Amino acid sequence: MVQALVSSWEGTYLVEEGRVLRSVLAPSDVNELAVRAGLRRKGELTPEERAMLADPQARTWVTSDRRLAEHGPAYDPDAPRTPPVSPSDSAVRRQYILSESGSALDASWDPSIHVEEAVRAAADLDRVKNLLGERLGSWVARDSPDIDPGDHARAAAIATEEPAVKSPLGPADEALRAARRRLAELYGSIEKAQAELTEAVTVATPQRAPNLTALLGPELTARLLAQAGGLDRLARLPSSTVQVLGAERAFFEHLRGHAPPPRHGLLFLHPALQSAPRTERGKLARALAGKVAIAARLDQNGAPVDPSLAAAFEARRADLKARRGAPRRPRGRRGSLAPLHRATEHR
Repeated sequence: MVQALVSSWEGTYLVEEGRVLRSVLAPSDVNELAVRAGLRRKGELTPEERAMLADPQARTWVTSDRRLAEHGPAYDPDAPRTPPVSPSDSAVRRQYILSESGSALDASWDPSIHVEEAVRAAADLDRVKNLLGERLGSWVARDSPDIDPGDHARAAAIATEEPAVKSPLGPADEALRAARRRLAELYGSIEKAQAELTEAVTVATPQRAPNLTALLGPELTARLLAQAGGLDRLARLPSSTVQVLGAERAFFEHLRGHAPPPRHGLLFLHPALQSAPRTERGKLARALAGKVAIAARLDQNGAPVDPSLAAAFEARRADLKARRGAPRRPRGRRGSLAPLHRATEHR
């Protein structure tokens, strides 16, 4: 008969055909159970598992747990995964599950979420400000035809500071002018709130992601974090995905066969890409994305700023700049085919 080793939150069991032959139970204290759960997540053995594996016959057992298979039992994916016994105390099980859930939530918390929310809030305020500015500029231009409706800031200043402008189209309506003045004040409040959000992001981003900030600057780093969904997710993305973050629409158009593949997304906002010739932007974006992926992993692990990332990117940029005047190698047929073609021509 094949004996299987099964480990669960409440202990370690030796099972044979649905029967428990031996068991080493864990203590019923929730804190002790949490410690054992942490050991299992790290790939280490619990005291109960060590006690069971101390048996000389452990080499003849099987297990479906790869962590246990490294210490004696043979790995068998068809071996039992759960013990054929029910928990002895449902209250302890409930407390254990709640404790593990809270620990998992604390471990998954990404502090960069605040930067992400601030960036999205600033983008929302920008859209609202543009809508209010267009309406305000159109309204003020009714009284002053010499005002450009697209100059939203001037229109807001006129509506706020000069409420007594006479309208050539009819008698002045003080209630409407007061409402327009309030709209201009709202425009100014939104503009001030947006500036404060931008300043807060500029201050907070270097503390959350110092390597990314040193490489991209605070504003672009914050937008990249918001696009990726946080520092933790950005650190797990490959450089090929980082390169096209922000160009999702163009990427899906390419998948449909309606457009060429995008060469860059948000990384185009980097000054090095904006100032580069069109033929070099894809190569620069690829090089920058590789450094961004490394910088994100460094920031995720709390590493200090690594200046070699920016230096390596600048070296790649200088190399591409030095090759601008070099002639390209012409593309032709392979050299091994030329004698064959000439031989057939002479026949």
